Amino acid sequence: MMALPGGRHLDSIPLPGQRLHLMQVDSVQRWMDDLKLMTECECMCVLQAKPISLEEDAQGDLILAGGSGPGDPLQLLLKRGWVINTELRRIGQKLAQERWARVHSMSVRLACHARSMVSECSAVSKSSSREMGQVEKLLMEKCSELSAVTERCLQVENEHVLKSMKACVSETLSTLGQHFGQLLELALTREVQALVRKIDASDNIYITESTTGNLFSLTQEGASLCRIIAKVDGVLCLADILTDNSHSEATRAEAAAVVAQVTSPHLPFTQHLSSFLENMEEIVTALVKLCQEASSGEVFLLASAALANITFFDTMACEMLLQLNAIRVLLEACSDKQRVDTPYTRDQIVTILANMSVLEQCASDIIQENGVQLIMGMLSEKPRSGTPAEVAACERVQQKAAVTLARLSRDPDVAREAVRLSCVSRLIELCRSPSERNSSDAVLVACLAALRRLAGVCPEGLQDSDFQQLVQPRLVDSFLLCSNMEESFV
Repeated sequence: MMALPGGRHLDSIPLPGQRLHLMQVDSVQRWMDDLKLMTECECMCVLQAKPISLEEDAQGDLILAGGSGPGDPLQLLLKRGWVINTELRRIGQKLAQERWARVHSMSVRLACHARSMVSECSAVSKSSSREMGQVEKLLMEKCSELSAVTERCLQVENEHVLKSMKACVSETLSTLGQHFGQLLELALTREVQALVRKIDASDNIYITESTTGNLFSLTQEGASLCRIIAKVDGVLCLADILTDNSHSEATRAEAAAVVAQVTSPHLPFTQHLSSFLENMEEIVTALVKLCQEASSGEVFLLASAALANITFFDTMACEMLLQLNAIRVLLEACSDKQRVDTPYTRDQIVTILANMSVLEQCASDIIQENGVQLIMGMLSEKPRSGTPAEVAACERVQQKAAVTLARLSRDPDVAREAVRLSCVSRLIELCRSPSERNSSDAVLVACLAALRRLAGVCPEGLQDSDFQQLVQPRLVDSFLLCSNMEESFV
């Protein structure tokens, strides 16, 4: 799930176990819920043309969203936000096609959704901030303006006048979208803050566990929610959970999952993670301990994924891991099938090793813990099921194992150990046989780099033809040669 080529986000990793429901949503049920929101709105606004009571509208939608629970206001807000965002996009499409009747009817429907959103925000919290109140007012003013101007467009037949009015509608729609984004950001921030405060204030382990689960489910909604969690110092309350042994392993694993999401190298923000840096040593120590004591593969995967992301976030984390004997913990876990039995988990382990291998003192620990042999084994990672996700995970394991080997082979002792274990022949096989690397260009480049590094230290392990084709030419020429190579079945 990492920033090396071919990396990915935690939500693409299939996690077995009892908390799988947090990451899977019944798509049909979700579609039906969204459809109810949209059709109720259309029925009230367009078909019946009755005035809308804000309280009744909010109550109706709350009932549609499901039973009472800590996550319901947030989920309702996310659903409403998705509907409004969809309506804005569709209005833009109809505007480009100059289908004025549709633009107007959809503008009316959009205004209804905006009213519902404002009403829902008020129903959840009676004390809105001044900023939120101002944005709500601006949003509703723009909704009214959009409805009015699109209604006038229906009565205009002059094409030149319509063209100028189209520009006006487009500008109004753009401004409306900005106000909607601001309101959604403020409302989501308020709700996430409430969740974080609830975790901080709770002495009940069951409430803490369920609320942490709600926080994790929010990270599945995308980068914007992860950014908000980081912005409101949600990482601090997660650090408290991770370092408190009174919490169950499941709760600490859930906290580790949120840390993994918030610190993902794929997210386009880091400015809100200053509080994480201040508590990084405690978090890293707790995650290493969770890896060491994990009772299942799922718990180990979540903890190691968080560690893998943290090693991208700050190089100081790699030094901390070295001091905590994390290499021993990770390599010992590789021989424990209960904790490490999937390419997804090995992907996290080899990512950590790859990032730690930039430190010179890492090489001696790798040799001492028989790590070169384990890295050699990762070069032979094969999918069991053949599913696209598992095949991709195996490619990442092979690629990062080659990267790790190339970095560690700066140390002559590591290079000689790799040659002794026949790493050179395996690297040559991966370069020359596309099926061995699933025709992955990323794996090919990494293997060529590792092979050249080993050849520089121990050239005696190569045949003349391999040296002339894979080592001596420019890297790009060797790459082109191997990527166009057809396998011989003779």
